[in-house]
Amino acid sequence: MSLYRNGELPAVRIVHLNGPTFEALVRGDLEAANAVSPLPLPAHFVGPEWRSLWERRDRQVRQDPASAAWVTGAIWDEQQDLVVGRAGYHGPPDESGTVEIGYAVEEVYRRKGYARAALESLLQRAAREPGVRTVRVSIRPDNLASYRLASQYGFVEVGEEVDEEDGLEIIYEVSAANL
Repeated sequence: MSLYRNGELPAVRIVHLNGPTFEALVRGDLEAANAVSPLPLPAHFVGPEWRSLWERRDRQVRQDPASAAWVTGAIWDEQQDLVVGRAGYHGPPDESGTVEIGYAVEEVYRRKGYARAALESLLQRAAREPGVRTVRVSIRPDNLASYRLASQYGFVEVGEEVDEEDGLEIIYEVSAANL
C-alpha cells in the first residue's frame, strides 16, 4: 500500500530529540526515552543496530547542546501520527559551511516515499540556513536505492571514505545554492 496521495509524498517533519532522550536511547530504555522525548518513539529506536548512533549523538549534544537542533531526529508522519525512521544532519555546518545528512527508514515503512520526503525536508532546511554552503551525503556502494535518490537532487561524487561501521562509502555533495 502506498501512502502517496495524488502523487504527493507523505507529510513528514523531522523532530529533533533532546539530550535526555539520547541518554535513554543509549541505555536502551524506551520507557525513559518516551518520558522525555517530544514524541512517542517506537521500539526499533532502542534496537542494537542504532545504539552506536545514539552514543555519538549523546556525546555530541553533551559537548555542544546547541547541536541538538541539527543532529539526528525522528521522521514523524504527520498524517499517520507515527515515527517511521530517523533523519538529520551529522552536526551544525562546519567551518566551510558543509553539513552532512543521514536518514534511515524502518524496513516496514520503506518504498512509501518517506526517505524522499525526509531528504527533501533536510535539503529545504539546508537551503534556508545562511551558514550552509554545501550538503554532503555518504553512501555505501551497495546501497543503490540511496544513490538513485541522492542523484535525483543533484548530488555528485566527490570522493570516498572508510567509515568505522559501514566500511567504504562514496561521498556526494551538492551546493546549497542549487537546492
